[in-house]
Amino acid sequence: MYFIGIDWADEKHTIVILDESSIEIASFEIPHSYDGIIEFVERLKQLSIGTENAYCFIETSRGLLVSALLQQGFKVYPLNPKFVDRQRRPSGAKTDFIDARLLADIGRKDLPNLRSLKMSSDLIEELRLLTRDQEGLIHAQTRLTNQLIACLKEFFPAALRFFNRIPQLCTLKFLQLYPSSESLVNASKEELIAILISLRHKSPDSKAREILEIAQQPKIYVPQATAKAKARLASVLIKQLLIIVEELDNYDKAILKLFKQHNDSEIFASLPGAGKRLAPKLLAEWGDDRSLYDSSSSIQALAGTSPVAFQSGKYNKARRRTSCVKPFRNALHEFAWCSVRWEPWAKEYYYRKRKEGKSHHVAIRSLANNWVRIIYALWRKEEKYDSAVFTTSQKKHFQKTA
Repeated sequence: MYFIGIDWADEKHTIVILDESSIEIASFEIPHSYDGIIEFVERLKQLSIGTENAYCFIETSRGLLVSALLQQGFKVYPLNPKFVDRQRRPSGAKTDFIDARLLADIGRKDLPNLRSLKMSSDLIEELRLLTRDQEGLIHAQTRLTNQLIACLKEFFPAALRFFNRIPQLCTLKFLQLYPSSESLVNASKEELIAILISLRHKSPDSKAREILEIAQQPKIYVPQATAKAKARLASVLIKQLLIIVEELDNYDKAILKLFKQHNDSEIFASLPGAGKRLAPKLLAEWGDDRSLYDSSSSIQALAGTSPVAFQSGKYNKARRRTSCVKPFRNALHEFAWCSVRWEPWAKEYYYRKRKEGKSHHVAIRSLANNWVRIIYALWRKEEKYDSAVFTTSQKKHFQKTA
């Protein structure tokens, strides 16, 4: 067996190979390119090392290098950078070759406790990437919305009262047409109604009247210089938001199309409150490899829903698990919170935890932990969620334990 530590970078990767006795067999660098991967494979062949007895350790679980190694048939083990950092020598010495050797040595010692990466199906991989990218776009939309609100407060605060939501096509396109309070001075009700109809507003008549009433109210004086400068910034922010809002809708369509193609889609779509965004996200993060998880506890640890014990002297308290797949944890937390609204037992459980003095996040994490056990059972049996079946089983369990 050979243990290969890979200190990866954008332009080159540093490789150190150890045998079972921690003796260094080779160390070298390869470029981050197709030729670099071929060079890596050829060097291993020269050392009589094949994919069947080579174990690669790297501080990431994704990227072109990881994909290339998996494609070549190597067993790849991702290591947490925080854990690796804690294993460094007290001297603090750090070079790429020292890091690569450290990765190989950690892998050599902890191999039985590590889990290798497996290539997901193309459908699951694309769905996972799309849902994670969409999450990033949603964060960008939130950031731009907050900037636009702050901007409007400085020169056109009345605009914030025209519509209930800023990041929607109707609001943004209306603000493009009427970018300041002065632009509404000569606007008639009929003109606004026609504009709102073209923007597909559901109540153009009443909304036009409401906008005119707000626009005609007395306003705080805004210096001309402020109005001009901030109107320009608002225009830029609105253009960016329009693109993101439109593309998020396109992402929803693409994700839903992929989601419906998967055999497990009905399982996740049946979860109460999952909806069009959370159901695909849960499936993407959960995956479809039923040999991947030994039990529901493996998923609870991976998704960070199960707490970790922390005890020192008289201090003893459970803590939030930080070493986990963050997008998976976020998806389960969002779903657990949505289920409080849609599922009676989930609502009762959440508020019982709150009455016990638990914070909102602790109660949601605990509820998500329960949901993982339920989803795992459904996933293994390939069954859809049925609230009545779960409630009946829950009552029988309580009767047995009473």
